[in-house]
Amino acid sequence: MTIPAAELAPPRSAVRHSIVEDLLALATGTLIAAIGLHLIKTAGAVTGGTAGLVLLLTHLLPWQFGMIFALVNLPFAVLAWNRKGPRFVVSSVLAIVLLSTFSSFQPRLLPLDGANPVYAALVGNLAAGIGLLIVLRHHSSLGGFNVVALVCQERFGWRVGYVLLALDATVVVLSAFTAPLPTVALSAAGVAILNLVLVINHRPGRYPEAL
Repeated sequence: MTIPAAELAPPRSAVRHSIVEDLLALATGTLIAAIGLHLIKTAGAVTGGTAGLVLLLTHLLPWQFGMIFALVNLPFAVLAWNRKGPRFVVSSVLAIVLLSTFSSFQPRLLPLDGANPVYAALVGNLAAGIGLLIVLRHHSSLGGFNVVALVCQERFGWRVGYVLLALDATVVVLSAFTAPLPTVALSAAGVAILNLVLVINHRPGRYPEAL
């Protein structure tokens, strides 16, 4: 009797990434996200989530992105510890440190003077979404809104992309106080692209080991 191939394969819920795979993924995802955020900042636009909130603060405070990003994410560590466990917190802290470090290098290693702002904003959000997707799929996050979205997905079944879209929209609205309307509109389009990446590719049950 021939056993169907589907029965020979291990259950999807049993599939786990190795530690080396997780570390490589975090490094890759945070680097791509850092490049995306650098493009967005160069365009003068904002993005959503904690990163978007920090980008707004960089226009008001004389501190670098990495320092503000690390400080803003501290309160969310408590929520992550209670809801997601210590492994998730450690992984997320590592991802935040990597993103902060990579972000501090971008202005020197990737100067973008003269870049088209529309292209930079849209492609930057696309890159940030792809980087975030990689991080989420390896049982980690970039802190802040990511933690809230993951908790909502687990408890209520709400898709991460939709939760983040609602939170990101709030950040974009706040950007109207520091940016002209064309920039706000461009930022809104970029946020839609970023979250579309997550809505399409990060669904409950599709990638169990990341939830």
